[in-house]
Amino acid sequence: MSKAKPLRDPSRRRRPVFPGPDHDHDRCSTDAMAVAEALCVQRGQRLTPIRRKVLGTHKPLGAYDIIERLALKGPRPAPITAYRALEFLRENGLVHRIESRNAFVACVHNHAASALVVFLICERCGAVGEASSDDVTATLTSAARSAGFTPKSPVIELTGVCTHCRQA
Repeated sequence: MSKAKPLRDPSRRRRPVFPGPDHDHDRCSTDAMAVAEALCVQRGQRLTPIRRKVLGTHKPLGAYDIIERLALKGPRPAPITAYRALEFLRENGLVHRIESRNAFVACVHNHAASALVVFLICERCGAVGEASSDDVTATLTSAARSAGFTPKSPVIELTGVCTHCRQA
């Protein structure tokens, strides 16, 4: 995992954990792409066309869903091509794997690749929110260290009902 500092802009407002139903997904995808481009330039890496296409959505998708989506805009890529793109994006903190859904989601929060991620997964609509807490991170990091444990994939998944479904 890379230990490069995140490219945070402190003047930016924090995104809501669960965007509203009228949320502009294209805007988030554009923002995620800009962060990915800047990160790759900073690290001397290439954001290849296939990596761009795989990163093009922040909705959770399985690898074969991604392949099907890519096939709509061109030739159907081999599964290994999609998996390699996902591996690159994941290693660089640009996508996260949601284990319980066997899906991948673009990261729009621009944090370090090794940062603790908490996914809040709505059981009704399937929305996935990404939350963070410095207190939770500190507590879990301390507990892991005291046990002599080094986390490989610092992800927590919580299921429940999002604010939009609860209000419906």
